[in-house]
Formats: sequence, structure tokens, C-alpha cells
Amino acid sequence: MPEYRAVRSKVPFLELCKRPELATEVTVTATEVLAVDAAILFADILLILEPLGFTLEFARGEGPIIHNPIRTPADVDRIRPLDDATPLSFVLEAVRSIRSTLRPTTPLIGFAGAHFTLACYAIEGGSSRHYEHAKSFMYRDPGAWDVLMERLVDATALYLGAQAAAGAQALQVFDSWVGTLSPADYRRFVQPHMTRLFAKLDPAVPVVHFGTETTSLLELQRDAGGAVIGLDWRVELDRAWQRLGREVAVQGNLDPAVLLAPIEEIESQARRILDQAQGRPGHIFNLGHGVLPQTPVDHVRALVEFVHTHSQRSPERMADP
Repeated sequence: MPEYRAVRSKVPFLELCKRPELATEVTVTATEVLAVDAAILFADILLILEPLGFTLEFARGEGPIIHNPIRTPADVDRIRPLDDATPLSFVLEAVRSIRSTLRPTTPLIGFAGAHFTLACYAIEGGSSRHYEHAKSFMYRDPGAWDVLMERLVDATALYLGAQAAAGAQALQVFDSWVGTLSPADYRRFVQPHMTRLFAKLDPAVPVVHFGTETTSLLELQRDAGGAVIGLDWRVELDRAWQRLGREVAVQGNLDPAVLLAPIEEIESQARRILDQAQGRPGHIFNLGHGVLPQTPVDHVRALVEFVHTHSQRSPERMADP
């Protein structure tokens, strides 16, 4: 969005995340310009790593870099506990500011990274294709891995709870890299910790449990917890929902690359997903992952308008977020 690029041209990404007035501006602007049904907090999943003792940098053209990654079991011992959310007060201030600026009928979604994805960043030192450092650490010393998971879960639960207390009416847990695991490895190394995370959260606040490339993990994710399971575009929505059962809601699942296509194709792809949902309650239409930077804004607006026109919404619930 040009409005975002204008703000971003003046400040580095990390500074933008840490200035509540700017996080409020870009969150509310996107929500209003795109006319979506809910706002999602502008932040980054890696912000929580700094108060835990990691040195984080967002390098232009390279993405996030962690200068002191975990590579040995002894490194786990240097992770500082997050006793309260004060080190992340700028995020909570942004939540309060966004909530007071948004229309009363527009819900605000807070979020955090899931512990597996956070651990991968913390061990790899940044992005990765094969996660060789993280996986070898996990296999080589499962005891140290479990300690790392426990510390990340404790910090994440506190952080999410603080966001809800500050005014976020729903939460999303991003496990963007968990699809790299086999079902057996997810069951052993991730699921027990994810279950503990959801058990620590307020059950009155709905939580979206999101991952990518998780076709083989859907039932395990459902069993771990979450009121909503996020689906990426690599799975048919109706078949995935049948596997999960109607007791959980689903979110998804348009391929973000479709938004680069002509509007007629965008509408055709969106209609296919809505047809699969069959108007049942519990479907949140969304992309299967984030918006690509080169996406035309008018294509996003066209998608939102199409979904609003061709789907059933619940205005009663939206009016009382």
C-alpha cells in the first residue's frame, strides 16, 4: 500500500514496530482502505525474542538476522524468562491505541509466533530452506529442545494474554515453518508444547491456530488446540474441514499469488472456496498466507467486495466484538 510505503520510507522496520503511533496508523489505514471485517495488529513474530536475550536485526534485503543464535544445549540456559510483558509494552500500547481508533464494530486480532517457528529462527539465526540447524538440534538433544520449547511457551502465553488484556478480541498463533515436520516429529517435538500453550490462554478469547504446508498435520493441530484452524492453499477447504470436524472453525484459503491475476480470475477462485464452505458458520475467508508485496491494492479491494457480496456474514456478532 502506498500509505504504508510512505511511512516505511521514513523509519526502519524494527522502529516502526516499536512506535505505537505508527503501528496504529498502518494498522487502521489498511483496515479502512481495504474494508476488511477485522484488523490485525501490526507487529512481527520475532519481537518477543529480544527480551529473551536475542540480538535481532532486520537487514534490508536479507530479512531478520539473529546475531547470537542457539547452537548448543548450553545456549538454552542463557534465555531470559519473561516475567511480565513490560519489555514489550510498545506492542500493548499499540493494541490499546488501535482498539481506541478503530470503529467499535471492527474486531482487533493480536498474534504471536508459535514456539516451533520461533525456535527455528533462534537456532538458524534467520530464515532457512532446510532448517538443518534446528532439526539437528532437535534430534541430537531432545531434552534441551523440550526446555527451549517450555521457555518459549511460557513467554508466548504471557505475551498473548497481555495482548488480550490490552484489547485484542481474538488471537492468532503463527507456526509458519511447522510444515517442515513429519507427523511423527510434530507429535513428539511440538504438539505437547502447543497443547500447553493453548491451556495457558484464556478460553474466552478465540485463537486461530495457523501453519503452512500442514496438510499432513491438520488433525494433530486440531488436537493441540485452537478455536480456528488456518488452512493454506495447498489443501481443499471442504476436504480439510471434513477431516477436522465441524466442531472447529476454519480460516482460509486463497493462494496469495491469485491476487496478481486479473480480477475475473480472483473472483472465480474466491467463488470456488466459498462454494466449498457451503455457507456453513465457522468459515473465515482469508488468504492462505500473507499478501505479496507487489499485489495491486485494487485487487485486494475487489476480493473483499466479492466475498462480502457472495457470502453470508454474521452482523450480530460483528456488532458486538
